[in-house]
Amino acid sequence: MVERSGPPYRLALPEPGQTYEQDVEYCVLDTGSGWEEYRFHDYDRLYRVPGLYEKLFYDILQCQSPPVVCDLLAAHLGEPAGLALSDVRVLDVGAGNGIVAEELRSRGVGAVVGIDIIPEARAAAERDRPGVYADYHVVDLTALDDDKAETIAAGGFDAMTCVAALGFGDIPPEAFRVAFDMVAVDGIVAFTLRDDFLTDGDTTGFAGLIGSMLGSGELEQLGSTVYQHRLATSRDPLHYRAVVARKRSARV
Repeated sequence: MVERSGPPYRLALPEPGQTYEQDVEYCVLDTGSGWEEYRFHDYDRLYRVPGLYEKLFYDILQCQSPPVVCDLLAAHLGEPAGLALSDVRVLDVGAGNGIVAEELRSRGVGAVVGIDIIPEARAAAERDRPGVYADYHVVDLTALDDDKAETIAAGGFDAMTCVAALGFGDIPPEAFRVAFDMVAVDGIVAFTLRDDFLTDGDTTGFAGLIGSMLGSGELEQLGSTVYQHRLATSRDPLHYRAVVARKRSARV
């Protein structure tokens, strides 16, 4: 796991025991001129403050998703895939400020290309982890024209990651589908979802999408694990499922 450190922000969370859905969780930050509320899914605001994202999610809430997913992915890349890790190109969807790319590069992955919908994410990655991405595209995958898609996919992708970014509307199923289409046949895909987003009661659309891809044979699951993604603001553990799968065919 990549070691992190950052500025000593003064942060406060809601009292333990108070329960919120993940997309309305929040903290308050002492800005020096008073306390301000930051919603966890207001990523543009979080990324503007150097070190805040890491302090909140990794130091305080003990997020484990990037190393868990990158370990799972790396176990199926490189020699098992007939590739040297240094030759592997990964598409990192919902890239944020580059934490997943940093984990991938630390394992020997040769090139990572990032995609995110907000410019603050790319600016934070360039500020916090310069050089970790071979390229970084700020795009809406649901409104991607053919020329831009070809530009992003130039050089091909052997794998794709999407870590802690699915299921709350940040990356809808149709955006995941567009990114998946950029991965080469026989490429490896690794992603995380809250376990209930893969059940019959799911309302996000991901259970249907992943189920149909597995059922058609387009996607072959290679492994999965349930793990503690992070702590909630209530201090209860949040469990996610990490899935690694092989793309077996292209969409016709």
